[in-house]
Amino acid sequence: MPRIKSLIKFSIRLFFLGLLLGVIGFTVLWALIWPSLPDVETLRDVELQVPLRVYSAEGELMAEIGEQRRIPLSIEEIPELQRQAFLAAEDDGFYNHFGIDVVGTLRGVVGYARYLGQRRVPGGSTITQQVARRFFLTNEFSVTRKIREIFLAVKIERELEKDEIFELYLNKEFLGQRAYGVGAAAQIYYGKTIDELTLAEMAMIAGLPKAPSRDNPVSNPEAATARRGYVLDRMLAEGFISEAEWREASNTPDRARLHGPQRELDAPWVAEIVRREAVERFGASEAYTGGYEIVTTVVGELQRAADRAIQDGLDAYDKRHGWRDAEGRIEPERLDDREAVLAQLRDLPSIGDLIPAVVLEVEPEQARLLLVDGREATLLLGRIEWARPFLGRDALGASPSAVGDILAVGDRVRLREHPEGWRLAQVPEAQAALVSLKPDSGEVVALVGGLDFAASQFNRATQSRRQPGSAFKPFIYSAALDAGYTPASLVNDAPVVFDDPSQERTWKPQNFSERFFGPTRLREGMVHSRNLISVRLVMDLGLPRAIDYVTDFGFDRNEIPNGPSMALGSASITPLDLAAAYAVFANGGYRIEPHFILAIRDIENRELDLPRRPRVCADCPSPQPDRAEAAVAEPDASSEGLRSLELLPGDTAPTDAPEAETPAMELAGPPVPLHAEQVLSPQTAWLIRSMMSDVITGGTGRRALALGRDDLAGKTGTTNDQRDTWFAGFNDALVTTVWVGMDGNEELGRYEQGGRTALPIWVDYMQVALDGVPETERRIPIGIVQAAIDPVTGLRVRPGTPGAIQEWFPAGNLPPLQETVDPNAEAEDADPYEIY
Repeated sequence: MPRIKSLIKFSIRLFFLGLLLGVIGFTVLWALIWPSLPDVETLRDVELQVPLRVYSAEGELMAEIGEQRRIPLSIEEIPELQRQAFLAAEDDGFYNHFGIDVVGTLRGVVGYARYLGQRRVPGGSTITQQVARRFFLTNEFSVTRKIREIFLAVKIERELEKDEIFELYLNKEFLGQRAYGVGAAAQIYYGKTIDELTLAEMAMIAGLPKAPSRDNPVSNPEAATARRGYVLDRMLAEGFISEAEWREASNTPDRARLHGPQRELDAPWVAEIVRREAVERFGASEAYTGGYEIVTTVVGELQRAADRAIQDGLDAYDKRHGWRDAEGRIEPERLDDREAVLAQLRDLPSIGDLIPAVVLEVEPEQARLLLVDGREATLLLGRIEWARPFLGRDALGASPSAVGDILAVGDRVRLREHPEGWRLAQVPEAQAALVSLKPDSGEVVALVGGLDFAASQFNRATQSRRQPGSAFKPFIYSAALDAGYTPASLVNDAPVVFDDPSQERTWKPQNFSERFFGPTRLREGMVHSRNLISVRLVMDLGLPRAIDYVTDFGFDRNEIPNGPSMALGSASITPLDLAAAYAVFANGGYRIEPHFILAIRDIENRELDLPRRPRVCADCPSPQPDRAEAAVAEPDASSEGLRSLELLPGDTAPTDAPEAETPAMELAGPPVPLHAEQVLSPQTAWLIRSMMSDVITGGTGRRALALGRDDLAGKTGTTNDQRDTWFAGFNDALVTTVWVGMDGNEELGRYEQGGRTALPIWVDYMQVALDGVPETERRIPIGIVQAAIDPVTGLRVRPGTPGAIQEWFPAGNLPPLQETVDPNAEAEDADPYEIY
C-alpha cells in the first residue's frame, strides 16, 4: 500500500511538473512568436487577386484576363446552404471555438509523435487556421509553422468577427481549375452564379478544399462524387438538410465540366488592345490581379455585324476563286469508330464560323457529313455549285455536275450554316480588317483584325501597314484645293514618265483602265479614280509641300515615301490610321485620336482618371484660358484694390492675410472638353466630302447605293497587281474603313478591286450600323457658293446655258466666265455672278 501511495504522489508531481513545463514552454513560445505575428488588421483591407475584366460600352463581358479566377462575394451574397456545406465539411464548430480545435490539435500532436514527424497527419485545422495559412503562411510541413498558425488563428479570432473570417475563407480558398473562392468555382464547374447552384453542386464545391486536385469533379469524378457524399452525410448529421434532401442530392448525377468566363461579346482584337493598355498603365501583375474593370467604346451589335461582314466577305472572295480540295482525309474503314473520328475533327483548329466535318456518304445529289459536335448534316448539290476547281488566281475548272466531282467519303472539310441549309466552305486564303469609329470623338465602336483571333493574333487593323492605293487620293485633292484648285479645275490625264527616288527606278504611272482621258475636271478625277490626275497634282504642289500637308491628318511622316508615287497611295498605313484621317473629312476638318476605353473602375468600383481626348463639339463651352495665363492678365479697372483669392500651384498665402480671406475654392460644373485641333478648313472638308459623295452616286463606290442613303461619302482603293484593296466611307455618325488582302502580299486576282472585295463588307456592316440612324446633311459652310460651269472647260457659264452643270467653289476662287460667241449674249464684262 505505501508503495502505491508513493507511485500516486510521483504521478501527481510528474503531472504538475509536466503542466508547469508546458505552461513555461507555452509562455516562452508566446513571448517569442506573438510579437512577430503579422498585423491581422491588414485582413480588413486585403486585396484579393481578381482578374482584369473587359466590357463593351453596354456592359457585355468581352474578356476576363488573369491566372486566378475569382469573383469576390460578401457573406450575405453566399447562400446559407452553401455556407453550411463548408461548415459541415471543414469546421462544424467554427462559430463556437476561439480559433483552434483543441481535440483535433491534440489528435494531431499524438499522430505527429507516433510517426516521429515523418509524415503529415490530420491536424484538425479550423477555418480560421486555414485563413491564417492562406493569407500569411505557407504550406511548409514543420512544427514551427504549425505553432505560428495556431497563435495567428487565435489572434485573428480576437480581432475579427466570425463572419469576416468566414467571408475571407470563402473568397480565398483554392478550389481547383484556377478557381479561387466559391463564386469562381460555381462559374467554372457549372457555368452558374452562386445563387443558382443545387444542393448537390454546393456539396461538391464544399468538398474541394481538402484536396482540390484529387477530389476534382472534372479530372476525377469518382473521387469527387465520394467526397460529395461525405459532405452531404455531414450536412444531414448537423441538421442542415432533411433526409429527403440528402437522398435526392446523393442520387443526382454530377454535370460538372469546365466553363470559360461567361463571355457575352466576342471582340478579342479590342480586348487585346485594352489588355496592353492596362499593362502599360498598371504593370502586368497589378493589371491581372487588381480587379480592374475596363469599359470599352465597342458597341456589341456593331461588333457582331463587323464580324459577320468580314466572314461573309472573305467567304464570297474565296468562292470566286474556286475549290482548293479537302483539308485532309480519314480512311473510310475508320469512319465506323465515331469517337475516334470526332477526336480527329476536334484536333482541327476552330476558325471563324467554319465548322469541321467529315464526309460519311456521297450520292450524286447530296452528301451526308458528321460535324465536330456530333451532329449530322446533309449537303445538297446546289450548295457546292460554286466549288469549281482552283487552277490559279485567275483560272477555274468546270462546275461540278455531281457531289462526287468534289467530295469523297472520308474527306475532312468545312461547312457554314445558313438559314436555308448547310453550305460547303473552306478556310479563306485572304484576310480582312475593319475599323469603325465616331468621327467627332474617335471612339472605336467596332474593330476586326482578321478572320479569326484564335488562328492568328496579328491585328491587321492596327499592326498591318499596307498601301492604301486610291483611298489616299482625297488627301492629295485636299492639298490641291487649299493650293488654289477647285473641283472644276482641269488637270491633264496624260502619260508622264520620271525618276522616282523612293522606287529607285523610272516610274510610268497608269490608270487602272490603262487608258488616258486628257483634260479632266478634278471632281471627275476623284469619281473615276484617275491616277494621272493625282500624280500631276503632286508634281505641281511639290513633293515636300504635299508630304507636309498630308501628315497633318495624323500619318507618320516616316511611312510616306519621298517620291511622286505617294500620290497613288504608296504610303504604309494601317486601317485605323486611315479611319482617323477620314474622320477629318467627316467632322468638318478636325483631327481626333482613335481610342478604345470609356472608363476604368478599380475593385472598389471607383472610376479612375483617363487621358483627356480631343473631340469635336459644337455645343460644348469654349476652352477657358489657362489659370497661369489668367493670373498674369492685366487687372481690370474694376478690380483695383481687391486681392485675388485664387492661389496658383507653388504659391503660398501672404502671411499678413487673414484666414478668412483665403478660403479653399473649388471649381464646379462639368469638365471642359479638350477641343480637337482644326487641320482643315470647313470649306475644303465640305468640298472633298461633296466629291466623295459622287464617288458613291456615280463612281467606283456605286455598290454603296444599296444602303439607300444620300448622306454617304467614300473612296475605293486598289494597289498595283491587286495586292491591297480598300474602301473607306463615312457619314456624320460613323467612319468605317475596310481592307482586304493577303498576309504574304500575294495578288488577290486580276479582277479584284476595292469596289468588289472591300466595299461589299463595308455595305454589309453599315447596313446594320446605320439602321435607325437618321440621314443628315452637313450644312454648307460660309464661303462656299454654287455656279454653272461648262463640263468640258470647267469655266463658268451664264445661267441657262445648254449643257451646263452646277459646281461648288470657294467664294473667292470662282473660275473665270467663259467667253461666248453668241451675238445676242450680254457683253463679256457683264458677269452675272457679280453682285456688287
